[in-house]
Amino acid sequence: MPVTARPFGTLADGTAVTAYRLENGRGVWAVVLDYGVTIQSVCVPGRDGTVVDVVLGYETAGEYEKNGGYLGATIGRVGNRIGGARFSLNGKVYQLAKNKGENHIHGGVRGFDKYVWDAEIQGDSVVFSRLSPDGEEGYPGNLRVQIRYTLTPDNVLRIAYDADTDQDTLVNLTNHTYFNLSGGGTILNHRMRVFAERFCENGEGGLPTGKLLWVEGTPFDFRTEKAIGADIEQDHPQLKIAGGYDHNYVLSGKRAAEAYSPETGVEMTVETDLPGMQVYTANGLKPRPGKWDMGIRTAVCFETQLFPNAMNCYGFPSPVLRAGQHLHTETAYGFRVR
Repeated sequence: MPVTARPFGTLADGTAVTAYRLENGRGVWAVVLDYGVTIQSVCVPGRDGTVVDVVLGYETAGEYEKNGGYLGATIGRVGNRIGGARFSLNGKVYQLAKNKGENHIHGGVRGFDKYVWDAEIQGDSVVFSRLSPDGEEGYPGNLRVQIRYTLTPDNVLRIAYDADTDQDTLVNLTNHTYFNLSGGGTILNHRMRVFAERFCENGEGGLPTGKLLWVEGTPFDFRTEKAIGADIEQDHPQLKIAGGYDHNYVLSGKRAAEAYSPETGVEMTVETDLPGMQVYTANGLKPRPGKWDMGIRTAVCFETQLFPNAMNCYGFPSPVLRAGQHLHTETAYGFRVR
């Protein structure tokens, strides 16, 4: 099925926003905006044939610009946290915005989620691109980024990220979609499996300390499917720091996670070639109107990534992209009915 485009309103400065709809001819479709390369909706038939929109979001461009929350957005240059909002590269210290306490998060004050990207329909895909100029949000190098979205006949939404730089810089691209496979309400009854034996220990402010913890014997063990809410209120120091789950899992392989709504029968899979994935249970999502009422624990995020705070943690996979190197990584979200 061809990709179609339609207007999605304007931002406060009058910039037009366009919505791109991908369909696969099997009753599944997704809508991606050029503003922030944002997944606005993913619609799949549930167990009884009723179409379920499984992502949180808004109906207008103005709401995305005003309300924030990174709903469905592409995050960059560097997703997640950088401790102290600074890093050292090639003997030079780079100071970034402190937009999460004393730390830097999700690319800064105006990250990739707050720009309208160039877009081009290419067959059954839509390709978004932009040049992040040298010095943007404090990062070195002119970084060219291309993100391709494709919805396959087998109900898989594939995201391919490509990037090149003319100076050594940091890159950790991810997507911040909030999923609710019931189409609203809590996600505590969602059943989830995460293919990981370890996760990153968080210190205050959700900043990884550099230590990896074993999931065995903890509320973080999702190697066997269980309800998200089964252990979320346990008296565990890592749960108390985050108010729930907001941790990077060290993935065991390409299959990262599975989630399932007993209400609708919609099941979701996450696959990636990246080594980590942040599981976030919307612990800090303040109540707000949107396509439906949103709030704390009304969604779960699966942010595939390199590990947070990697420049300050020995042994973590490096987010450094060297001049002349090419970055390519892919993440896929699959949908079916159980």
